[in-house]
Amino acid sequence: MTPEAACGWIEGHGVVPVVRTRSADDALRAVAALRAGGITVFEITLTVPNAFEVIRSLARGPGEPVLVGAGTVLSPEDARRSVEAGAEFVVCPGFDPAIVSSVRKLERAVMPGALTPTEVLGAWNAGAHVVKVFPCSAMGGASYLQALRGPFPHIKLMPTGGVDVTTAAAYVAAGACALGVGGKLVDQAALDAGRDELLTERARELLQAVAEARGRP
Repeated sequence: MTPEAACGWIEGHGVVPVVRTRSADDALRAVAALRAGGITVFEITLTVPNAFEVIRSLARGPGEPVLVGAGTVLSPEDARRSVEAGAEFVVCPGFDPAIVSSVRKLERAVMPGALTPTEVLGAWNAGAHVVKVFPCSAMGGASYLQALRGPFPHIKLMPTGGVDVTTAAAYVAAGACALGVGGKLVDQAALDAGRDELLTERARELLQAVAEARGRP
């Protein structure tokens, strides 16, 4: 898949769950529960034990196709291994020009993290396909994203950190191309309690909130 196609899928879908769990089995359970709720994009963080195997399993698994990416990528080597495992996009918590360059050479979509205007511009000019604004909630949430959009209307921004169903509409209105959602959606406590259906319910609610904010039924 081309980086442009991957970004198109992400933007069209509007939600990127950040799957950060204590075990590979929990990650797979979380993905299954979110898929049942309509989610088709998944960022598997490399903090998940055996993350590369999880990515490989999802990328090559049966059933309806999903878009699988790697998150918390901290080096060009991790980026390479992620792509080899089947990741179609690579997400970083911060901006490292070497990682952006390596992912571009691997012909995959790259989404480095940034927070300040200087970082956002640097990441975009270095070749980012999407800039992950993280941690967005710590800087004021949707109002901060809207402020960034003023000088950077051409840059695709994906807020992450503190995003949930109650703030989704505001982020969409502020100009987010998609929403990165972590623990508010991929709930480790619910998984520990065997209540996977809570993840499914929250996925449906979040997708509905995004659709309504975008003016879709």
